[in-house]
Amino acid sequence: MKIQYVHEPTDLQCGQAVLAMVSGLTVDRVAAELENERETDLREMKGFLRRHGFRISDERILVRDREDLPPLCLLSLETPRCWHWSLYCEGLFYDPEHGILHDFPESNRRYCWKIEPGE
Repeated sequence: MKIQYVHEPTDLQCGQAVLAMVSGLTVDRVAAELENERETDLREMKGFLRRHGFRISDERILVRDREDLPPLCLLSLETPRCWHWSLYCEGLFYDPEHGILHDFPESNRRYCWKIEPGE
């Protein structure tokens, strides 16, 4: 899957930026559809992806190393400041705050949910 990096417009829109990267929509369009311009929760993230034809696992997986990650997944990271949404795709981290990275952004606990394109 080809990901176009999207930087979060505000500190509270990491979720919308991740959904924009996966769906190819703009952050404004994602926020309008969610009716939310602030922090997103897991229910909103999963619902949006499913409405847009993606499959996302129900199982939250604790991740220690990047080798544990599926090819495409939603990440929830406990960063020094807050819990933060990020995206991993085929060897790269597309982080709405920190850019495109080769390893996790600084984080203590990390969880992932596998994402697959729909049929």
